[in-house]
Amino acid sequence: MEVKSVRRVVTGHDASGRAIIQEDGTVPRVQQVGGAIGPMFHEVWNTPQTPAFIDAASGEPHEAGIVLAPPKNGTRIRVLDIPPEGDGIRNMTPEEAAAHFAEIGAGHASNAAKEGARHALMHRTETIDYGIVIEGELVLIMDEGETTVYPGDIVIQRGTNHGWANRSDKNCRIVFVLIDGEFAPELKA
Repeated sequence: MEVKSVRRVVTGHDASGRAIIQEDGTVPRVQQVGGAIGPMFHEVWNTPQTPAFIDAASGEPHEAGIVLAPPKNGTRIRVLDIPPEGDGIRNMTPEEAAAHFAEIGAGHASNAAKEGARHALMHRTETIDYGIVIEGELVLIMDEGETTVYPGDIVIQRGTNHGWANRSDKNCRIVFVLIDGEFAPELKA
């Protein structure tokens, strides 16, 4: 899958406190997850706390590798390029799905083995996620029902079990802003 790079412009302050462009270039962390059939993650930025600490000119907090969820009490923004879904995903075993999520520190999020799972990559995280489609189309699959989202559509994913399927013949590019959350007691199980 050939994908376009993602440009990141980071602002900051100079020694006099004046606003400056601190960085302008492609995102430094890009990784395809799940092998050739998986999505390409473009990690744009994360904050390790909320409220986010704002200083003059620090960079993005360091992280090793790609991690699905945001830091505890933090946020994350990423761009995902999701290729058209093929038999590799349609025929994926629950163990393969769990390994796919384990690559990004979230093996526990995989729900493919759950009875009645509607997609091999069904998963659930303790986050609020804003998903904004910017190119292509994607099917959001829930335990009950599904819907197709198109460029300009925004999904507010509230800690629900879900999966994404690109049933088209073109790449889908979607931006996600992830915010750490906490399940209500009745939703923890």
